[in-house]
Amino acid sequence: MTLPTDVLMNRYSAQVAAEDHSSASSTHFYMPRQPSKNILIIEDEQDVIDLLAIHLLKDATFNVSTATNGLAGLEKARSELPWMIILDLMLPKLSGMEVCKILKADRVTRHIPIIMLTAKASEKDRVAGLELGADDYVTKPFSPREVLLRIKSIERRRSDQGEQKMVCGMITIDPLRHRVDVEGKLIRLTTAEFKLLTMLMKRPGQLMSREMLLTGAWGYETMINTRTVDTHIRRLRQKLGRGANSVETVRGFGYRLREN
Repeated sequence: MTLPTDVLMNRYSAQVAAEDHSSASSTHFYMPRQPSKNILIIEDEQDVIDLLAIHLLKDATFNVSTATNGLAGLEKARSELPWMIILDLMLPKLSGMEVCKILKADRVTRHIPIIMLTAKASEKDRVAGLELGADDYVTKPFSPREVLLRIKSIERRRSDQGEQKMVCGMITIDPLRHRVDVEGKLIRLTTAEFKLLTMLMKRPGQLMSREMLLTGAWGYETMINTRTVDTHIRRLRQKLGRGANSVETVRGFGYRLREN
């Protein structure tokens, strides 16, 4: 059952007031029954926090916590290990880009999906965010409904990855542990590289266009130039070492994984 917005707002306001005495930079509030998915919002504009929280709390499985600067957000991400993070880029104390970079470099937090929410709308900014490992990128002004759809899309995409190991030649992917091995040696990939390799591994021998890879990796139609895929594939091959030849280029179309 969806609760009325005024009820959600009252509950949210009461929880925020109760938390004010404990932290000037962050708040933490809950639905009455214990939810299973904690979403951390790192955002310095209170109006944006309020708007997102009211819509997220309509789903009884969501819990919301917040931080209003980059350092506080980084600390909360490490201590709470949230199910997902909604991250502004222009934050005080530590930028959103730096927060994302640090979290994605840490083996404990690198698996946490990150949606960047920012006024920076250029293709350069989108590419930079996604290359750092963000799972999605939403520009302001935004629709709360769109953010919810992006969250659901990431959830479906992660569920589709499953937990079974995939092996093709000398390459092994373990989706549950977010691990890639080449001949038994651990290879560290960015989130984008991991997504692209997973897509290719799921369909060995199948030709996949740049558009298919880009849309499939990020789960929605994007304004980013499809040549971005080439950049990710080039870096992926460099990291795969002897396994690089497994990723075959089909000129004028895209890529496929060689069947061994």
